[in-house]
Amino acid sequence: FSASANNEVSEDDADEEEEEEEEEPVRVPSDRKIPQQPPLSPGNYFKDGRTKIDFVLVWEVRHRKKRRSKRKADGEEPAPSQKTTSSQQRKELLAQWRERFVQNLQTAGLLLEKEETANEKKTINFLKLSAPWEVLVYHAEEMCIRAPLQVQPSPDFNTSARIMKRLCIPNVFAEYVPRRPLDYYTCNFRKSKMDRFLGCNNRETYFSSTQRHRIVYEILAKTAYGKRRRAEVGVARLLTEGAYSAAFPLHEGKYQLPTSEVCPDELNKRQVLFQYWARWSKWYKYQPLDHIREYFGEKIAIYFAWLGFYTAWLLPAALVGLLVFLSGVLSLASNEPAQEICTSGASYLMCPLCNTCKAWNMSDICPMAKLGYLFDHPGTVFFSVFMSFWAVTFLEFWKRKMATLAHHWDCMDFHEEEERPRPEFVAMAPAREYNPVTGVKEPYFPKKDRLTRMFTASMVIIIMLCVVVIFLVTVIMYRGIISVMMFHTGNPVLRTQAGNIATISGSLVNLGLILLMGQVYTALAEQLTKWEMHRTQTEYEDAFTFKVFVFQFVNFYSSPFYVAFFKGRYVGYPSNYGTLLGMRNEDCGPGGCLIELAEQLFIIMVGKQLIGNVQEFVIPKVKSWQQKRSLDKVRGGCDLHRWEEDYRLVEEEGLFDEYLEMVLQFGFITIFVAAFPLAPLFALLNNWAEVRLDAHKFVCEYRRPVAQRAQNIGAWFNILEALSHLSVIANAFLIAFTSDFLSRLLYQYKFEKEDLSGFVNFTLAYAPLNYTQYPMCRYKAFRDDNGNYTLVYWELLAVRFSFIIAFEHVVFFVLRAIDWIVPDVPESLLVQIKRERYLAKQALAEHQDILLGAGVRKTSPHHPHTSSSSPQPSRRRTRPSQDTPYRY
Repeated sequence: FSASANNEVSEDDADEEEEEEEEEPVRVPSDRKIPQQPPLSPGNYFKDGRTKIDFVLVWEVRHRKKRRSKRKADGEEPAPSQKTTSSQQRKELLAQWRERFVQNLQTAGLLLEKEETANEKKTINFLKLSAPWEVLVYHAEEMCIRAPLQVQPSPDFNTSARIMKRLCIPNVFAEYVPRRPLDYYTCNFRKSKMDRFLGCNNRETYFSSTQRHRIVYEILAKTAYGKRRRAEVGVARLLTEGAYSAAFPLHEGKYQLPTSEVCPDELNKRQVLFQYWARWSKWYKYQPLDHIREYFGEKIAIYFAWLGFYTAWLLPAALVGLLVFLSGVLSLASNEPAQEICTSGASYLMCPLCNTCKAWNMSDICPMAKLGYLFDHPGTVFFSVFMSFWAVTFLEFWKRKMATLAHHWDCMDFHEEEERPRPEFVAMAPAREYNPVTGVKEPYFPKKDRLTRMFTASMVIIIMLCVVVIFLVTVIMYRGIISVMMFHTGNPVLRTQAGNIATISGSLVNLGLILLMGQVYTALAEQLTKWEMHRTQTEYEDAFTFKVFVFQFVNFYSSPFYVAFFKGRYVGYPSNYGTLLGMRNEDCGPGGCLIELAEQLFIIMVGKQLIGNVQEFVIPKVKSWQQKRSLDKVRGGCDLHRWEEDYRLVEEEGLFDEYLEMVLQFGFITIFVAAFPLAPLFALLNNWAEVRLDAHKFVCEYRRPVAQRAQNIGAWFNILEALSHLSVIANAFLIAFTSDFLSRLLYQYKFEKEDLSGFVNFTLAYAPLNYTQYPMCRYKAFRDDNGNYTLVYWELLAVRFSFIIAFEHVVFFVLRAIDWIVPDVPESLLVQIKRERYLAKQALAEHQDILLGAGVRKTSPHHPHTSSSSPQPSRRRTRPSQDTPYRY
């Protein structure tokens, strides 16, 4: 972006630049003087001990004195090079930007204090920022931050806790968490009505630390450091350009508990979160969501609320899945087809599995036939229907939970303000046009060019999806080669288990390719999304989410889809086998395709979870170790200040990867649950660890992120809904075509044999008469002696399609009924909202008539937010210019 600073502009643009340069930044009136009193705390304060640190900017400067002194000692003149000159010019430009940025921050009213940590090689600069009372008040009104009017009893939204209380069951999940935020009736902050808000007399504690750093970040995001028309605005772009290495609010002290005994109410907020949330010993306790929201903001709190809600709902699904699996184990002895295979001896001579293989007896696969019944019995059909209802019911009740939290956290009517264009978009946009809403000339990228870029990016995505299919074909061929190699060893064990060995090893290879391709494509998708030139950050994130999810969906699910719906379908028959690149098409293994699908799901799903958890645990610690090592080289063994401690931590990189991991897991436990009833159990065990692992990262490993508002989980909810509907269709086809459930029903009805005796012979056909290599060998199909389909095949096909139609219609009808019966917003919540609005109007009616139409909702006392029931048009205010005291 810095290259744009050297571009020539037209006369009109030059005039506009001169006008922008002459325009002075707005000032905030202030009569604040820095008190010279003894320090209250050595932590998050300026040197005076009274001025709170709201934000910290960090940049590093490297020194090269040793090289220069060495050259002078040798009598050499340093030869100027293009690279050195360019590097020096770049450093000077970044220094100019920082100086201009700091000047504008001072003009905006922020208090500044600088600290340095240096050695011979490098200097680390820390710029501490603080917003005085007048700045906070002005921007609180501009940002429509909500202020408390009246304290209300804290509601209990925990459904399970209420149910246990009514049933008089001891609740081991509940735990007292100190310093729980109170609940307030709130309305938009107004400086003119300051005396109507609670706590207005105490300026030091009226705005919470979260509110303060949100206000300061808003100033940082809008402050220019260069020419506005070139998007030289905001700390985000300065971080991208490298002018600053970090920008973050401070944690509220250490997370380690004090060595001496202290009252729980005396712990700081970070210690409370560590003690009652982030510790592994709290894996079975409720999450303190109000504390999380107060410290990290609504966006992060909603993620943990959703993760906890999803994990709680996995408990009944895991229990039912375990019961279904155990029912299969207990009914193994009554599985007549498996007993018939085990006692058949040499009765069923099966045709060779490959062109160079020999015939084999069906009795050789006795163990796999018994094991296959665990994943293919009537209970799996019930579980498929149950999980279809579970998925949609879970989403419906999450919408109610989401509405309740949005109201409780004052985000129900939250609408984002008109987003500023992304700095990258502004810097690279080739033209400027007037915004029809604001009337301001803004950077513009032609729609036709952007559509062309999006089309090109789509072609790249399709090519990458084709690469995934190529890798899938490679794994298929690998399994075929391994099977033949195992068969030709001559070992009876390897010959019998050749298919299982090939399947398991192929799944491990496939998992490695999936993880590798996922990393490559994520980086590619990020570059493609940037190249598409999306104007706002929301558009950018939605496009990136769509690209990554589509690819990861194909990447993770292509192999299970192949095993479930394509493997064994195009094998052909003796003397007329289907081939792929000269190799015979794969057939299902001895236990059927469902057991192979279960193996695939176990290896891919559980393997991905284990590797992902190890990465989430190890990578932040490695990054933190590198950051600590770098700082310790400069700082030495001295005690670190709070800002230095936080700089040693890892930068929080957003929740995208966390949501993606959980959404992919949701697809595994719903789409293929008919083949793997233990999938919800493994997901539950993983999520118990995931909650505490993520909590530990946010409390102990990450720098404190800027609190962001959010009403829901965003586009991920639409993806979850799509997966839940896809699961109904996938499970219907899985039961109809991959399972033997319908073929058993048809056999029982057609031959009136409830015990399924003779079912194995019913499913086997004789080799055609022209197959002379092994005459009269058998293979699994419904064909006659000439290889043509029999009448039973067409009857079974009709039954399968009838089942799919009936299954889908019944399930979707019930799902629509659930959607209609269960309202998105609880009725009690609607009454509560109306009651709160009425009380708020009564409280302010005689003092502020304009609030009669404003909605009032509840929020915590320490973190009111910027929601507004009716968006107001933005307006520019003129403020009197007055010097504001600051130190730099």
